[in-house]
Amino acid sequence: MGSSLNSGIAKLLDKAVAGERLTPEEGLQLFDCHDLPALGRAANEVTLRLHPEDYRTYNIDRNINYTNICTAVCDFCAFYRGPKHEEGYVLNRQELLAKVRETVELGGDQILMQGGLHPRFKLDWYVELLQDIKREFPQVNVHGFSPPEIHHFSKINKLPLKTVLERLQKAGLGSLPGGGAEILVDRVRNEITKGKVNSDDWLNVCRVWHQLGGRGSATMMFGHVETLAERVEHLDRIRQLQDETGGFTAFICWTFQPDNTDLAHIPPAGPYEYLRTQAIARLYLDNVPNIQSSWVTQGLQVGGLALLFGANDMGSLMIEENVVASAGTVHYLTLEQIRDAIKEAGYTPRQRNVHYQLIEETFKVPPPDADKKSLPILSA
Repeated sequence: MGSSLNSGIAKLLDKAVAGERLTPEEGLQLFDCHDLPALGRAANEVTLRLHPEDYRTYNIDRNINYTNICTAVCDFCAFYRGPKHEEGYVLNRQELLAKVRETVELGGDQILMQGGLHPRFKLDWYVELLQDIKREFPQVNVHGFSPPEIHHFSKINKLPLKTVLERLQKAGLGSLPGGGAEILVDRVRNEITKGKVNSDDWLNVCRVWHQLGGRGSATMMFGHVETLAERVEHLDRIRQLQDETGGFTAFICWTFQPDNTDLAHIPPAGPYEYLRTQAIARLYLDNVPNIQSSWVTQGLQVGGLALLFGANDMGSLMIEENVVASAGTVHYLTLEQIRDAIKEAGYTPRQRNVHYQLIEETFKVPPPDADKKSLPILSA
């Protein structure tokens, strides 16, 4: 690494680039590095070792929020509504299936389906929902129900976690999104949310899903009340579970978006903080194969630059997104912009599926009068 670096930091970067595992103490020490280009170069070298191919990837799917009704109270969420709130909704089945149909007609192969923690729906409701989707669209992967939702299903139905996941898997659940992780440290979770899954239980949902042969992503939302040491603790817990199961296909981190939330007084983390945190995540998570850019919170330029700071994937061209948009962050990118960002980073853009297998590009451009809410954006 460059001579301007502290010698201790330089040794740590060389260690990670060589494929040697960093300790939590060393991961925290990397946050003392204020040479952002050096962090980026090291993260990019790790990416090149893991992904020497001449392409970088993206996916096409749609985020369907089947309900915004939620019994949890999260200070960072501008999307949820309480069970008795007049703005609460549940999509009827025909409307939901119409969204899936539109996604398929546009060339999408996946839906990201998440909602709030609804207080009344039993497991049969979710099983029937999956069955209806797979009956009409057997080719579509349902990337559905975050770990907090799955944990909620288990509690409200008084059923073992394994039973819940087995029934959902049999009904057509294809992969598990990593939403609701925030920071996997209970001090943080207790400060910013009430009535939501704790750290151990979030990880255990993923553990049991992986034990059933399922695969999914891991996420981190940072830049709110956590310390740098707690960011590293989060990364370490993801790495430990990956050592155990190997079930995480990708890691995605993004900055907390404070607008319209109860934490609006917290200054938003900027591009510098995003890029250095993603770079350190790539250096630390030596057993997670893929890192996604989070351009939805950063925009096109920084989202593309993330491909040189540890990411090998631009995330999803999303045909709908509501949760991040509720917090006032609305970065809409077209397929052409995503592909151009990959080209500007020096790579060939290729479409992939949830398992990071390359597939033939099939996306059809929506008509010019399409509603802005139907324009593409990022998923987990």
